[in-house]
Amino acid sequence: MFVQWILLICSAALISSKGLPERIVGGQSVSILSVPWQASLQKFGGHFCGAVIYSEKIVLTAAHCTKRNPPYMFSVRVGSSISGFGGQVVKVSQILEHESFGRSFEYSNDIAVIQLQSNLIMGFGVRSIPLADSSPQPGSSAFVSGWGLIEYHGKDSTTLLGTTLAIVDRDSCMSSYRGRISKDMICASAPGKDSCRGDSGGPLVSDGKLVGIVSFGPQGCALSEFPGVYANVAELKPWIVETIQHL
Repeated sequence: MFVQWILLICSAALISSKGLPERIVGGQSVSILSVPWQASLQKFGGHFCGAVIYSEKIVLTAAHCTKRNPPYMFSVRVGSSISGFGGQVVKVSQILEHESFGRSFEYSNDIAVIQLQSNLIMGFGVRSIPLADSSPQPGSSAFVSGWGLIEYHGKDSTTLLGTTLAIVDRDSCMSSYRGRISKDMICASAPGKDSCRGDSGGPLVSDGKLVGIVSFGPQGCALSEFPGVYANVAELKPWIVETIQHL
């Protein structure tokens, strides 16, 4: 426990340092203590995608982050604001992607359940988040976090960022994407703010519940005419719960 405190203090010091490049377009530095359900899905030891803590041994991510890759390629880091340092790192034992991923549209049913080889130690900076039972109303405030790019084709960074968005009306989002928005998707945006490449698989949270998993956007980020698109957790909850029960 003492070691965890030291690592988190170091993480906080790094976050407060000047000159750190930001990610999550239009975002600001956030401590893992404010989003303790945030995880980093790591591929061969480096940050690859975001993930969300569901329980001591289960995390959720986007199916396009795993893409039928074998579990041995992946591990999960939790409990740190820095994607490559501190917290806990646990190897992945099993990945179950939605069987209908990409069937309706390229990113439809973009959800995967990850089982870990050992239990996470829950507590300081490491906590699960409940799944939403219903989708938030258009205009509702939602918070997205992750280690993605501050701009399309930008450089990587290790600092956890977050920003507040608003849920976008479904009809409006469908119009933006020419109808290629299925029921299992939810959209969110704000002027100059967005999730971006590298945030995929991470959490979109509203009213204390997980409402979305970062999925996709346009070829660029924070474009006013294209909201960010997220896997709709409320719609996918029955699949998530049933899949976990069968592990």
